[in-house]
Amino acid sequence: MLEVTDLNAYYGKSHILQGVNFHVKEGEIVSLLGRNGVGRSTTIKSIMGEVPPHGSVRFKGKEIAGMKEHEIANWGLGYVPENRDVFPGLTVRQNLLLGIKDMKKQGRWKMEDMFEMFPNLRTRADVDAGVLSGGEQQMLTMCRTLMGDPDLVMIDEPTEGLAPKIVEQVGRLLSEIANRGVSILLVEQKLAIALKISHRLYVMGHGHMVYEGTPDELKANEHIRKEWLEV
Repeated sequence: MLEVTDLNAYYGKSHILQGVNFHVKEGEIVSLLGRNGVGRSTTIKSIMGEVPPHGSVRFKGKEIAGMKEHEIANWGLGYVPENRDVFPGLTVRQNLLLGIKDMKKQGRWKMEDMFEMFPNLRTRADVDAGVLSGGEQQMLTMCRTLMGDPDLVMIDEPTEGLAPKIVEQVGRLLSEIANRGVSILLVEQKLAIALKISHRLYVMGHGHMVYEGTPDELKANEHIRKEWLEV
């Protein structure tokens, strides 16, 4: 589904990503772990074209490195940024409708699906998104991306700053996304969540991958957890 090879990225003269290699299979949840500042968010921004990528990024067999962001999105790659990027002056319902790429095509997700998974959004469907809590805005951003019916969705720190109850809802949503055949690349700080829902995990350190394995393998590898993760 997604194959990243020798990916490099720069902020000015700073060499942030230094030959990143990894892949995500169809219907798979893959978590990208690591301490703050190692390049996890830059990795998905480079894949999406938000940061100029140097290297190969193949999605559904097509080279997308160098394509424009909207072209990548239309090819079926969804992106949920860390900053909860809602349209504050539009209602929850209007935000969700804006996520739909093709009104004539019925995708995997309907608005009713979003409301069933997140009842808070149903009760606030006609409220401006700008007055929602941080957790509700995070829900809305994820749901709006799903309304575009992506084949793979990249999600950056979806549980950051959320209450435990909302974290549980987000975890259930991620599992439901995978159950519907959508691949997930998850940047996550909370190791417990990543271990619970992921099929495979990568650990980043200083701009490149230092580990790949299953949740059980990472649980058993105390050296990697102590050396590269905040546990």
